[in-house]
Amino acid sequence: MNSPTVPPTPPTPPPLGRPSGTSVTGFRGPRRIPVPAGLRVRFSVAFAGVAALVAVLVGGLGYDAAANLIRHDRANDFTQSLEALTAAVAAPAALYPSDFQPSNQNHDQLEDRLTQSGDIGIQVLGPDGSVVEKGQPDQLPVTAADHALAAERRPGQVHDVTEDTGGDRYRVVTVSLGAGRGAVQLSERLSATDDLLDLLLERTALLATAVVLGAGAAGWWLAGRITRRLVRLTGAAEHVASTGQLDVEVPRRGADEIGRLGRAFDDMLGRLARSKDDQRRLVQDAGHELRTPLTSLRTNIAALRHLDRLPEESRAALLDDLATETRELSVLVNELVELAADRRETEESTEVELDVLAERVAELARRRTGREIVVEAAPVSLTGRPGALQRALTNLVENAAKFSPESAGILLRVTTERVTVLDRGSGIHEADIARIFDRFYRATSARSLPGSGLGLAIVKEVAESHGGGVFARNRPGPCGGAEIGFTLPTGQVATRRPANRTNDS
Repeated sequence: MNSPTVPPTPPTPPPLGRPSGTSVTGFRGPRRIPVPAGLRVRFSVAFAGVAALVAVLVGGLGYDAAANLIRHDRANDFTQSLEALTAAVAAPAALYPSDFQPSNQNHDQLEDRLTQSGDIGIQVLGPDGSVVEKGQPDQLPVTAADHALAAERRPGQVHDVTEDTGGDRYRVVTVSLGAGRGAVQLSERLSATDDLLDLLLERTALLATAVVLGAGAAGWWLAGRITRRLVRLTGAAEHVASTGQLDVEVPRRGADEIGRLGRAFDDMLGRLARSKDDQRRLVQDAGHELRTPLTSLRTNIAALRHLDRLPEESRAALLDDLATETRELSVLVNELVELAADRRETEESTEVELDVLAERVAELARRRTGREIVVEAAPVSLTGRPGALQRALTNLVENAAKFSPESAGILLRVTTERVTVLDRGSGIHEADIARIFDRFYRATSARSLPGSGLGLAIVKEVAESHGGGVFARNRPGPCGGAEIGFTLPTGQVATRRPANRTNDS
């Protein structure tokens, strides 16, 4: 039965690629080409930029808050000492310059209480404005206003001024003791606060710089970790683009987007490799199959030169043979084009009524062959390519007609699970059942019959592209025959209405 077999085919070249989802073993991949570290640099700059922004904001706000706090504390200490001094001077008990002499053991002295913060100095002036006790530095400048306060009759009069002495800046406040007894000067070294704030600013800047550099280094390291697989994937893609070789090692590990991209790229390379291998095999098989009719045509064409010398019977046989070989060559070319052209992208999928399509195919086959073709079809619909499905049904019916006696009918059965064509031919040899869907395969008993060995291969391609599969078996019972067909995709088939017709063969 429909066990088309080809003569031994030439050896198949080794596959160009590997199956989808597997990696190449023993292949070290393309020569590693230096790749510009664009992403890595961008990551580093981005990390450093963010760190710099954060450091400037945090450092600036922190420095401003610390500077205000330090200045406020220093000013508050000085204000407290000045208030204590003015309160002591305004007290009923008169104060004299000798009351502000430094103490050795008695820390209850007024001078000790005025200078307890450690940053405040004191200098005592006599009634004539002369310095009785030097302050910080060794001697504060004494102005005419300070001389006037030393001779002031009223106690508690204040003269507040900022002085530059020895390269340092001081705040000096002079308070009169009253009754011409002299005056006391309190001093605060403002440049010490400025030096402290300058040191704080310098350390803040150093810390911010260290944070920025550390963030840049961390960004460089992290970007290297993140982009390592991406760089390898880019190198593999560039290698494929420049050499056309598909056996490239691609990183597949990882559950992130890069890992998914690597697996998708590896699967794509596997599919391309198999497609390229299939194309090469198809060309080689086609070339092998085309040699037979072409050789016969060349022989017959050579004999045409002596057509006038041939007997009438030989002429008729020669012309019939030419017509037969030409027809077979046309069929072979058409089926090669049908098989090689991937129409899954050009033909859109639509709703296909399989029972209606089966009736149409059977009617065409009846007109072509004159055979009795019975359709037993449930009202089944599925989404698919109508042209491809019609081609598959036509090939099944034509295959059955080729191997069935002219008096025997052919049954085309359509159910929600499969499409089957049943005939009453000689059946299929057990050794051929597993191979009848291979390209160009023809059984020994079928080599003398017309055909290319591609009809059932096209059925297989159409069935698998729709999510189904193919099957073949001998028909049970004493009458013999075969059942060949394809399954329909599970979950995509629907019954439009209850079946209302059944035909028996």
